[in-house]
Amino acid sequence: MTDVARRLLAWYDRHRRDLPWRAGPGEPADPYRVWLSEIMLQQTTVAAVIPYFRHFTDTWPGVAALAAAPLDDVLAAWQGLGYYARARNLHRCAGVVATDHGGRFPDRESALRDLPGIGPYTAAAIAAIAFGRPATPVDGNVERVVARLFRVTEPLPGAKPAIAAAAATLTPNRRPGDFAQAMMDLGATVCTPRAPECPVCPLAEGCAARRAGDAAQWPARAPRKRRPTRFGVAFWLRDGEGRVLLRRRPDSGLLGGLMELPGTEWTETAWDDAAARAEAPLAARWEPLPGEVTHTFTHFHLRLRLMAAIGAGPSGTWEHPARFARLALPTVMKKAIRHALDHGR
Repeated sequence: MTDVARRLLAWYDRHRRDLPWRAGPGEPADPYRVWLSEIMLQQTTVAAVIPYFRHFTDTWPGVAALAAAPLDDVLAAWQGLGYYARARNLHRCAGVVATDHGGRFPDRESALRDLPGIGPYTAAAIAAIAFGRPATPVDGNVERVVARLFRVTEPLPGAKPAIAAAAATLTPNRRPGDFAQAMMDLGATVCTPRAPECPVCPLAEGCAARRAGDAAQWPARAPRKRRPTRFGVAFWLRDGEGRVLLRRRPDSGLLGGLMELPGTEWTETAWDDAAARAEAPLAARWEPLPGEVTHTFTHFHLRLRLMAAIGAGPSGTWEHPARFARLALPTVMKKAIRHALDHGR
């Protein structure tokens, strides 16, 4: 075992975070809870994930229960965590584990990576934490610790292979799961992005960036590309009973499988009223609502106008707004619905 591993594990034994998916000292980890937490934690903070994790495990305490759940229920429970492809893959993965693996997760990285929604990082995390394999998961926290420890000056994302290779040299054969979680905890609580607490860090003595006095500078990042803006129009159509027309998005692609208001495509140029009306779900007196809804996705900004009308006939899902809470609606559509209701529609 390396000196880094010895120092870090000793620190972890004193300072480990108490997290609902984490097994206690000396207790075996539950692969289902490890997998579920790792999927939820992608692109999301620990504080945000905890209530979702507790709700999921209370509702579906094991992989068989989750596999048997309707996808719509899983998507509805996922609302607010974003990146809904994760929820669809979560449900698919549960089905594969329940059907093809007898309800037991594979215990090796290569087999885990064959499951839906499990990439290199997640496979390594499950293998190490749930099964004690000497695997090396590298998330954002681990990336930051390793970049500073070895003073990797190449900007991200180009530095990722070098950081991963350096991280792999540190992973011990004994307690690899605890070591992986210790690296995550160190990055989250001590080796933080803007103000690393080097004086209390258990790895300070061997940290190249600390010796150079520039730990807070690493890892460097290449300039981000400017997000483009797209434009769209959503249609708020009520029938005589006050119900609103909704439709389901295609299963693949952005916001796949979720419910939405009917609308135009999201294009690089704004829609004029005449062009938008030609895309409406039926011919009616479509009135533009004042203002617009804005939303930012990972790769673009969206500016969404609404047009409202009264009518009936198109096929789809007709629901009263009072029942929208039970549906899997993405945040951008919740904003659009609030906008329509705020304007008395």
